[in-house]
Amino acid sequence: MANGAKVRAGVVGTGHMGQYHVLVYAELPDVELVGVVDTDAARAAAVARQYDTQVFADHRALVGRVDVASVAVPTGEHFAVARDLLEAGVSVLVEKPMTPTLEEARALFAVAERTGAVLHVGHVERFNGAVEELRQIVRAPILIESRRLGPFASRVQKDTVVMDLMIHDIDIVLGLVDSPPLRLAAQGAAVHSPVTDVASVQVRFESGTIAIITASRATEEKVRTLAITMHDAYVHLDYTDQDIRVYRRAKQQYTMSRKAIRYSRASLVEHLQVHRENPLKLEIQHLIAAHRRRQAGRKVELNLAEDLTSLAMALEIERMIRDGVPEIAWPKDLPWSGRSD
Repeated sequence: MANGAKVRAGVVGTGHMGQYHVLVYAELPDVELVGVVDTDAARAAAVARQYDTQVFADHRALVGRVDVASVAVPTGEHFAVARDLLEAGVSVLVEKPMTPTLEEARALFAVAERTGAVLHVGHVERFNGAVEELRQIVRAPILIESRRLGPFASRVQKDTVVMDLMIHDIDIVLGLVDSPPLRLAAQGAAVHSPVTDVASVQVRFESGTIAIITASRATEEKVRTLAITMHDAYVHLDYTDQDIRVYRRAKQQYTMSRKAIRYSRASLVEHLQVHRENPLKLEIQHLIAAHRRRQAGRKVELNLAEDLTSLAMALEIERMIRDGVPEIAWPKDLPWSGRSD
C-alpha cells in the first residue's frame, strides 16, 4: 500500500454489528470497501448490493485483497478467522469478546506480534467522547456504579450478558481504577435464554475502590449510565447522550444577619460539553491509522494488557455465575497481566 493510497478493507460477518462496520468503511473517503464475507449468502449479497461491493464466501478470499478487516462473526469463530487474516499480514479489528478463552486471545496477540499486523479488540466505548473526558476527571474513585440495561434481543442467545454487554463496563472500570482487583462477588440469572441474561458484580480493588457493575438484557427500558463518587466530587455519565455532569462540594457559607443565621451551598454542578462523534467510526479510523504507521515502519503498541485484563475478568465472572460461586479472592496467577510468553 503506497503512502496516501486508499486502505483496502473487508468485513467478515454481515449480521447486526457487521453491518455497522460496513457502513463506516463505505463512508470513509480514504478507504476502499473491497468486499464482505458471510456464510449467509443471501444476507451478504443484500449488503453488498447496498454498498456496491463484492461478496466472498470464505474469509480467506480477502487475503491479498485487503489491508484491514473487521471480524464480526459469532464469538466461537473469532479465533480461526482472525488468526488466518493476521497470519497473512492483514490488520484486524475483532469484535468483543475477543475469543472464548484466554489461551486463544494470547495466541492471537502472538501472531500479530510475529507478523507485524495490527490487532485491535472492539471495545468501542473507549472511543466514546464522554469516556475519554472521564479519564481526565476521575482521580482516586471511592465508588463506581455502572448500569447497562435493556430489552432482550433474540439475535443474541449464545453469549451471556457478561460477554455481550458487561464486558464494556468491566473494561471501562478497569481503565479508571489504577489498582489491581482484590475481591470479586458475582450473581446472575437466565431470564429469556439458556444463558445468563442479568448479572450484578461487585469488585473491590486494593486501593479500596468499590465498583458495582450491573448488566441486563431483560429490562424494558434502555439505561446506559456510569456514576463515580470521589472525595470531592460526584460524576454522572449517560453514555447514550454522551453527557457528563459533575457535582462538586461547595465550600461557601453565607451569613444572613447579625444573629449569624447561616446556610451553605450544597454543591456546584458542572455540565461538561463533550465532542460527539460516532465511536465506531473513531475506532475504525484508529485501526486504519495504526495500520498506516506499521506500514511506514513505525512501532505500534498493542493493547495486550488491557484487552487480556477485561477478558479475564469477564470469563471469571461467567465461571462464578455458572458454578454458583458467589465470591472469590481475585487470583494473582491469571494470565491477564500482559505477559505474552
